[in-house]
Amino acid sequence: MAPKAEKKPAAEKKPAAEKTPVAEKVPAEKKPKAGKKLPKDAAGAADKKKKRAKKSIETYKIYIFKVLKQEASRLARINKKPTITSREIQTAVRLVLPGELAKHAVSEGTKAVTKFTSS
Repeated sequence: MAPKAEKKPAAEKKPAAEKTPVAEKVPAEKKPKAGKKLPKDAAGAADKKKKRAKKSIETYKIYIFKVLKQEASRLARINKKPTITSREIQTAVRLVLPGELAKHAVSEGTKAVTKFTSS
């Protein structure tokens, strides 16, 4: 159901003494049409929810990145290598991420490295 329009209170009439002469009358300004407005609390809550969701996604990405970085670093140290190569990253992904997710991550990483080296 559509919400019912609110009735506006009748405009108060000015006394005859306060009326301005016709020559000095200023043209009436047009008021903007009333559109659908959300309550301020609802609009603010939606923005906060979006920001909170975005922030949690960013922090999860950062967490995964840190874990993979630590694992790759540990693998490089064990193999007595001074640099972290794509091989260490790939092994770290296989160790950290579970099953199918690791397979997809490895294939996407391989595709990205191939594209980078070919160009």
